Amino acid sequence: MMRSIVTGGAGFLGSHLCDRLLTEKHEVICIDSLITGDTANIAHLLGNSKFSFIHHDVTNYIYIDGAVDLIFHFASPASPIDYLKLPIQTLKVGSLGTHKALGLAKAKSARFLIASTSEVYGDPLIHPQQESYWGNVNPVGPRGVYDEAKRLSEAMTMAYHKYHGLDTRIVRIFNTYGERMRLNDGRAIPAFMSQAIRNENLTVFGDGSQTRSVCYVSDLIDGIYRLMMSNYHMPVNIGNSDEVTMLDLAKEIIRLTGSRSKIIFQDLPEDDPKVRQPDITKAKEILGWTPCVQREEGLKRTYKYFLQKISS
Repeated sequence: MMRSIVTGGAGFLGSHLCDRLLTEKHEVICIDSLITGDTANIAHLLGNSKFSFIHHDVTNYIYIDGAVDLIFHFASPASPIDYLKLPIQTLKVGSLGTHKALGLAKAKSARFLIASTSEVYGDPLIHPQQESYWGNVNPVGPRGVYDEAKRLSEAMTMAYHKYHGLDTRIVRIFNTYGERMRLNDGRAIPAFMSQAIRNENLTVFGDGSQTRSVCYVSDLIDGIYRLMMSNYHMPVNIGNSDEVTMLDLAKEIIRLTGSRSKIIFQDLPEDDPKVRQPDITKAKEILGWTPCVQREEGLKRTYKYFLQKISS
């Protein structure tokens, strides 16, 4: 039995990863400071003898007794509403937190995976984005605290790989959605869903022509698990390459929910990427992975979850 640690394990993605690891018969240790995570996301796991939760800030020294095989470092605020409110914490978990998690991996001779992001590409000048693209990031803009924290975490992970011989993986996560996202997450799908359910106006920024490529959470977690179990140590994009404009996504959600909502437009936030689409050739070739949940089906599942959350 493999023993795995998930930092940020009470968050949206981290909790789904804990589910997958337990399904794969791993013993799972979830570590979370609960700054943006929520124990409600892992409440269904607390009675499982193979699962344990540690309330801890990973920017401080991490102590784990016994052997560890795999470390998935997911701890970080991940939505603009969070990292704009928590800029210092975001920078600290990307730097100090990554350093502490890598130090634990080195001490335990564990394989390490860093959850990076498509935000390392910034407002991209190439489309779609390949892993070889170095990005177009404003380090002093409002999104810089998140973008640069993730870029540093990638550099630190690669330094440990090259200098210490640590077995590492780097996943660049593109826009993901699904159950356990917070209603006030600030990202497009939770915002549109909660507004539509309440028959409020849907807020689209700019003229809505900016694009995202949204991936359902189970597909993303499958790709991440495959990457960890592979022998590939360079960055890999994981996301759905099916691109959609924000205006079309808002219209889809209004149709899905049967909402009476109208669409209103507000100014585009500073440094908001105009396009975002992963080139997933590496994931297909190296991992044998492609997303399989169509957006219509994924949105239906997410809508059902949000409807229950709002009505409860």
